[in-house]
Amino acid sequence: MRIDLHNVSKGRRGLALPATTIGFESGRATLTRAETEQRPTVLGLMAAGRMRPDTGTVTVDGRADASAIRRRVALVDAPGVSDPAPDVTVAGVAAEELMFAGIPSHPVSVSNWLHDLGLAASARVPIANVAPRDRLRLLTELAILRDGVEGLVLVSPDRHGGDPIAWWELARTLADRGFAVLVIAGDASAAAIAADTMLARMQGDETDEITEHEAIAEGGLA
Repeated sequence: MRIDLHNVSKGRRGLALPATTIGFESGRATLTRAETEQRPTVLGLMAAGRMRPDTGTVTVDGRADASAIRRRVALVDAPGVSDPAPDVTVAGVAAEELMFAGIPSHPVSVSNWLHDLGLAASARVPIANVAPRDRLRLLTELAILRDGVEGLVLVSPDRHGGDPIAWWELARTLADRGFAVLVIAGDASAAAIAADTMLARMQGDETDEITEHEAIAEGGLA
């Protein structure tokens, strides 16, 4: 699956989102940059087929089909849209998402699922207090449980703090499992990831196949 956003914008004179071109596809993690409080969520909504751009097009495998994109792409942790309420516990978040995925969501099922994920110790912790990487791992693993999900759009994972390399490695692990992954983050995180990638190349890390050019999408917002 490949999702392409071509010259999409939102708002008068592109104030909500200036003209942006970006693509992401199965088996690859793509990082694009978006600053300001609103733009990452607007871009994420468009990439996941949940908002119509004022200009430009959004296609899946070359076709304009927003309903297909919505079925196949999960929007993860978008502020004010798909992020869990901060006071809900990890177990509560898991129970709700397991229910939506058609999986038993009773306490024993939730406990077993969190144990398998290595997050059993955090079951009663409010999601707002969970370490950034664990938070993203929880939310992405829950998202891919839904039937038909082939892609993930992760919105502003850097707003929770922590090391951007940690959540970027998580995104790449999901891509290695065959998912199309788009991560929308700020300039500082993008710069840190680019620097880490370049260092890995200089050290001759043969396991790191992604180049600096691939890590920071050309269509990202400056």
